[in-house]
Amino acid sequence: MHEELERVRRDFHRLVETADPEDLRRLSNGTRWSNRELLFHMLLGYLIMRALLGLVRLFDRLPRGVSRGYARLLNAGTKPFDAVNFLGSYAAGHTVSPDRMVVMFDHVIAKLHRRLDAESEADLSRGMHYPTRWDPFFNDYMTLADVYRFPTQHFDFHRGQLTLDDPAG
Repeated sequence: MHEELERVRRDFHRLVETADPEDLRRLSNGTRWSNRELLFHMLLGYLIMRALLGLVRLFDRLPRGVSRGYARLLNAGTKPFDAVNFLGSYAAGHTVSPDRMVVMFDHVIAKLHRRLDAESEADLSRGMHYPTRWDPFFNDYMTLADVYRFPTQHFDFHRGQLTLDDPAG
C-alpha cells in the first residue's frame, strides 16, 4: 500500500506540474468536470480517508446490522450525495490552486503513510458495510485494508478520464 501511495503522489505531482492553464480548463472525458476540477476530485478521494477510517473503527465495534442499516440509509441518499460531490469538486476546483492541491496531496499521503504504519493486522481486518451506490469502488462490506486501497482505485479510474496533454498518461 505504501508503494501505491507513493506512485499516485508522484503521478499527481507530474500531472499538475506539466499541465498548463488551457489543459486544466479543458473538459475531462466522461465527467462534467474540467481537468482541474477532476484533479481536485481525485485529491478528495484521499482527503475523505480520515472520515472513512473513523467510520470503520466506529461501526466495527457495533453489531454488523448497524453498519448494514447505515449503508442502506446512505444508499437512499445517493442523489443528494451525487449533487454535493459534483458541486464540491466543481467549487474547490475553482478556488484551490493547482499548487495548493499538490501541497494538500503531499500532506494527506504523508498522514496516510503514518496511519498505515500504526495499524495492526487486527486493525486492518476490521470492517463495515458501505453504500455501494455512492462509488463503484465501495463494496458491500469493506475492511480497513480495503478502505486504504479505495482512494488509489478511485484515483486510477479518474486518471483515465483526464484529457491533459500528458505523454505518460
